[in-house]
Amino acid sequence: MAVRRFVHPLGYRFRLHRKDLPGTPDLVFPRLQKVVFIHGCFWHGHTCKRGNRIPKSNREYWTSKIAGNRERDQLNQARLKAQGWNVFIAWECQIKELLASGELKLFLESSV
Repeated sequence: MAVRRFVHPLGYRFRLHRKDLPGTPDLVFPRLQKVVFIHGCFWHGHTCKRGNRIPKSNREYWTSKIAGNRERDQLNQARLKAQGWNVFIAWECQIKELLASGELKLFLESSV
């Protein structure tokens, strides 16, 4: 929600979770040919404190599950890029810094 509240006043219009695109991106900017994924650190295996932990019970399952999620993410990003989309990944733990730094705004404003 924070990302949505950030981009809307800037004049960017987006669609949510377009199922016809690989990976069902969280935000899709059709006019700009850009997509944004907001990844949860645990579920997508981020290297931060929250994402770099494995539950103590059923470790084998969780290791396999998170590795599968990471593989699927890479595959979906490659498919999107092959279709001409520019992809931006926002990690759950970095949302505040991302919005404060203007990195997302730069991504949306860039021509690439």
